[in-house]
Formats: sequence, structure tokens, C-alpha cells
Amino acid sequence: MDVYEESVAKHRELGGKLSVSSKMPIQNRHDLSLAYTPGVARVCEEIAADIEKVYELTIKKSSVAVVSDGSAVLGLGNIGPEAAIPVMEGKAVLFKEYANIDAFPICLATQNTQEIIDTIRRIAPVFGGINLEDISAPRCFEIENALQDLGIPVFHDDQHGTAIVVLAAVLNAAKVSGKPISEMTVVINGGGAAGTAIAELLLCLGQDAQFPHALKDILVCDSKGILSISRPDLATAPDKLRLAQKTNRNNRQGLLFDAMRGADVFLGVSVANAVSPDMIRVMNTYPIVLAMANPIPEIMPDVAKDAGALIVGTGRSDFPNQVNNVLAFPGIFRGALDARAKVITQSMKIAAAMALAHYLPEPKVDEILPSVLDKKVTLAVAAAVKAAWLAENVPSAQRS
Repeated sequence: MDVYEESVAKHRELGGKLSVSSKMPIQNRHDLSLAYTPGVARVCEEIAADIEKVYELTIKKSSVAVVSDGSAVLGLGNIGPEAAIPVMEGKAVLFKEYANIDAFPICLATQNTQEIIDTIRRIAPVFGGINLEDISAPRCFEIENALQDLGIPVFHDDQHGTAIVVLAAVLNAAKVSGKPISEMTVVINGGGAAGTAIAELLLCLGQDAQFPHALKDILVCDSKGILSISRPDLATAPDKLRLAQKTNRNNRQGLLFDAMRGADVFLGVSVANAVSPDMIRVMNTYPIVLAMANPIPEIMPDVAKDAGALIVGTGRSDFPNQVNNVLAFPGIFRGALDARAKVITQSMKIAAAMALAHYLPEPKVDEILPSVLDKKVTLAVAAAVKAAWLAENVPSAQRS
């Protein structure tokens, strides 16, 4: 039995991965009076008089909604809300296991952008944060942007969680390879949600005191080739056009193979087998290859190594250098909830990436990121994220 069939068997055995447990066992009438009527009436009155007490007296202070419409699930595509439930359940399990956050899978029977926005607004009172998951681009951008005034963090993990882990991986891979950041050209294959967020975060290099040097260049490719301001089809794809205007400084054109020529880093958030050995061979010396398509990467690690790659990572747990969002999102939400943050800021994302990169004092060729099983990573990321929010929003005398 392979891992796929074993997973089906385990889900069938358990009937899903989640259950609700009570913090208040009901063993007598007094317990019932505290948990429900009449005692709970006073709790309601406390919150009605001061809405901020909802964080003290309910699950809101440590709860997250994992919201999806099933339109872009893993590498499976638009499979619908019911089929998305196992992934959202899995996400909720990781929230609990890594950050002690109570997360709830909420799969919506609509793919209408405005209906999703309205629904999230209506359920927000229960939650301390919203994790958007597996929603296709460009709707995911519109939904996340529209909800930044909600008063609680709204975070599309497929975008920003991926970008944060990738930034940490690139920083450590550069350290291992001995290549200065300022001399590195990065190719991102995939112009959707993850590729866009990765590019945006990499563009922060050189614009922050922690990142004094910018990358030499960033080239983003989609299925039609390099994003370039000269590509006529981008006139009807405003998100990609904006990305083309921020990257590809020399207005290079062509296909993925052309982008790979002379590149130092390949970041794949696209499809299986998109990269050939010849593409690795035309890269610069000691290339760094993070092929993150799941479950089959853009190029298998052994093939990439044989073609000359120095460092290879994938999204899979059965190869070294697993680039997995579980290294980021539990700590990001834990830190944001602990800080009572209203949004996830760019400085919080950078702080998370730096904490993740610095967690390994001496990264190695086959260890540019911490193990996904090391739950102490969550604590380091959470502390950095909380500190970043407080530094921006709370006077120093009030920080704790």
C-alpha cells in the first residue's frame, strides 16, 4: 500500500482528522450553570459592554478560520469545496499541533469573489484570524486585499507562507554557495499566487536595513514564457503586467529555457517536469534549484544534481531541503494572535523569514531550512512576528 492509499484508509478509519473537544467537562448541575445557562448570560453582558473582552472570554483569541472555495487545491486544480475539506482539515491539524491554535475548515460553495468576501466578513466575529487557502489567482489577490480592513489578520498562505519560506531558503542557500546576493539572478517559474508573492518579497532585498543588497535580477515565467513589458498578452492580465514592470530589468524575452541561461537560482511553483537537465546545465556555476511543484517537482533532485545543481529542494518530505509552509504559517498566526495584530504587515513577513533563516546557524547543502518536524521553529517565528508588530504599532513603554 503506497502513501496515497494509506492516507485514504486512515481518513476512512477516522472519519476525517478533526473533532471538537470541550475545555469544560459537564459532570454536575453547577458545571452546566457555568458553561451555559444561567452563568453564561453574564459573560455575554461583559462582551456587550466591552467588545474587546471577546478576546479574554471566548475562543476568538486563539482561533483561525481556514477558508477555501476549492478552486486551486494542491496540484489538483479546481476540485470543489467538498473535495477540498481533507486539505483544510489537515491545515487545521497543523495549526493545533504546531501553534496550539484552534482552526476550523470552512469550504465555501461559491467561487464568486464578492460572495466569498461577504461570507468571511459575516463569520469574522468568531475568529482571531483568517487563513485563505487554495483559492485561484487572480481572485485570491482581490479577496485578500478587500479584507485588510477586517480588524483581524487575513493571510493567503499559498502566497505569503510560501514566499516567506522561500526567502529564508534563498538566504541560506546563498550563504552555503558563497554567492553574494547582489550577483544572483533568480528565475521564478509560475506567475500565479505563489510566484507573485515570492517575487514581491524578494524585491524587498535591498530596501531594508536587514537586506542591504538587492538581487541582480528576478525573472518570472508563466506557461507562455518570461513576463516582459513587451508581451502583448499581458495587456489583459494586469497582475502579471505589474509584476513584469517590477522585474526583468533588461526586458528579456523568450521561454523558460532562455530565462534559465546564466541564472543562479530556480524557484519552481508550477507543474511537474517543467525543467530539463539541459536547463540546469545552462545556469550559472553552483546553481540553486528549489523545485516545489507537488506531488511531482519540476525536476527530480537526483536529475538536477546530476546536471550540476549544488543545492536542490522540493516541497516533499522524502527529499532533503523540504520547502514547506508549515515552517511559517503556524508561527505567523501565533505571533499575530499574541500581539493582537490587525493585519500581517510586510515587516512581519520579513521578520518571519529572518527568524527562519537564522534558526540554522550553519546551514548546509542538504539543510538550508529547519526540519518541518521541529516544532520549536514555530516559537522562533512567532516571537519575531509579534516583536515586529509591536515595534510598529505599540509604544515601547507598553510592550510586554
